[in-house]
Amino acid sequence: MNDRLFVIAIGGTGMRCLEAFVHLCAIGMFDNEEINILTLDTDQSNGNKGRVERLIELYNKVKTDNPATPGGSPNANTYFSAKLNLYRFYTDYSKASRSSYAKISATQGLQREVENDDRDLADLFLDHDTVQSFNLDHGYRAQTHLGSMLMYHGIIEAARHYIEDKERATEPEKQLAAFLTELQQSGAGARVFVFGSVFGGTGASSIPVVPEALKEAVSLISQNTIDFNNVKFGATLLTEYFSFNSPSDAQRRQEKLVATSDYFAINSQAALQFYQQDRTVKDRYKRLYHVGWPAQELNVSEGASQTITGGAEQKNACHVVELMCACAAYDFFGLDDAALQNATAQYLYRSVELDDNKNLTFKGTDFVSARNADEFLQKMGSFLVLAHIILSMHGGALPRVGMSKDKLGTRGFISWLSEFKITDYNELKPEQTEDIDKYVKEFAYNTNAGALVRGWIYQVYNSVRAVGASKFLFAPKIFEENINALATMDPCKEIQEEKKTGLIIKTDSRTKYDDFVKNLANSRPNNEEQSVSTMKERFLAHMYRAINATIPFSTKL
Repeated sequence: MNDRLFVIAIGGTGMRCLEAFVHLCAIGMFDNEEINILTLDTDQSNGNKGRVERLIELYNKVKTDNPATPGGSPNANTYFSAKLNLYRFYTDYSKASRSSYAKISATQGLQREVENDDRDLADLFLDHDTVQSFNLDHGYRAQTHLGSMLMYHGIIEAARHYIEDKERATEPEKQLAAFLTELQQSGAGARVFVFGSVFGGTGASSIPVVPEALKEAVSLISQNTIDFNNVKFGATLLTEYFSFNSPSDAQRRQEKLVATSDYFAINSQAALQFYQQDRTVKDRYKRLYHVGWPAQELNVSEGASQTITGGAEQKNACHVVELMCACAAYDFFGLDDAALQNATAQYLYRSVELDDNKNLTFKGTDFVSARNADEFLQKMGSFLVLAHIILSMHGGALPRVGMSKDKLGTRGFISWLSEFKITDYNELKPEQTEDIDKYVKEFAYNTNAGALVRGWIYQVYNSVRAVGASKFLFAPKIFEENINALATMDPCKEIQEEKKTGLIIKTDSRTKYDDFVKNLANSRPNNEEQSVSTMKERFLAHMYRAINATIPFSTKL
């Protein structure tokens, strides 16, 4: 793959898809790649946006060894193999003069007749008391006809402000300009994947206009030195998969307009019809991945006193469809260049099998192609095992009475390795091992007051378990939530389906943690093959090789 890779996450749902994508990078699905990521929203305080941005920062802390080279460098056949560069941009509606469409579009100094004509034109397309009046700070609230216009002009406006006075440009404008500069320097060798939903507001508004807005903004930054027509775009068309409680009458009166999930299905249908027919969408995008959810929708507002329209409180649980979307980006970035020479967009979808009882089942081939399914299972499974080794077996997340911090988590595991004469990593600093602990907690689980707190993969598993799915990638025991059971679990064994062998006496033939320990001595990292040089990189590469030498991850099992 020679093209440079770019990811744009838009709106709350887009941020959660990006979260899944970052975890794919952590398990090692993007070897030797440097990926530029732009978070794009109207809601600067959105909880999902903040969560994924902190996750990327943590990812880069794990990757960084020398402060002079933040984010480290790309590696291969190891965890955290991709280098991630994060850029943040949001359209700023926090000022009173920009808080609603009515205020943004207000004209001054014109003849009264012209001002009246402007208002009449706006009223013709946008309801004055609701669409023109609601606070834009929490997104476009399913008003895509308004959102597309505002997002397009918000991106162009930011580029113009930056060009006019770089010193006085805001930080989001500078970040957008830096992202655009990277895109401009890539030229025709760029692939851009866009994460967003089609049933809400910000994502649905932005997917159709982002390629054109970026084209115009790049031409401003680069003075028309790039043929943007050759940049390859892909995107997810993610339809409704969650719901929330309907807003009360009091909340409707207070906020003018509040999105309701009752209309998500209709919104999705209308958006898909638009994307099927719109010439700009068909001409700009090479691949559009249609992802939907056929089972009961997840209610994300259970226990909430009112409908959360955005802000820091919007932190929805993660869902399997977001992993599907992340895998769509993996597919797009892995395509041969010859497969992306189509003149108009190709629409793709993937179906999931039902078992004999009509329950969903999720195998590796449901997420990636058959050619890549073994690798996907291997890397996802081995990272989950690593998380359990650190969090469960060595107490990184479980309360251990009377044990000091240097005996727990990654630090404790490294100390324990000394018993087997593996002292290669004893000089790792406490903050370096703590960063690894923090990341695997985000990936798998943590505990609070003796109760398990689901991390990303546990939340994804819960989203399929809640609808009765009979299988999700690995044996269900690996997603154990009982604290006492976790403390005694052998993750190397429990991630595998039970296998009994023997003619007379049937014995469990699954490989175990003891096998992993035996493999450690002969699985030291290959610095050249894995492109690792720092002590932390070698530690992660060592664990990668030892775990994968122990467990036979395969779609055939």
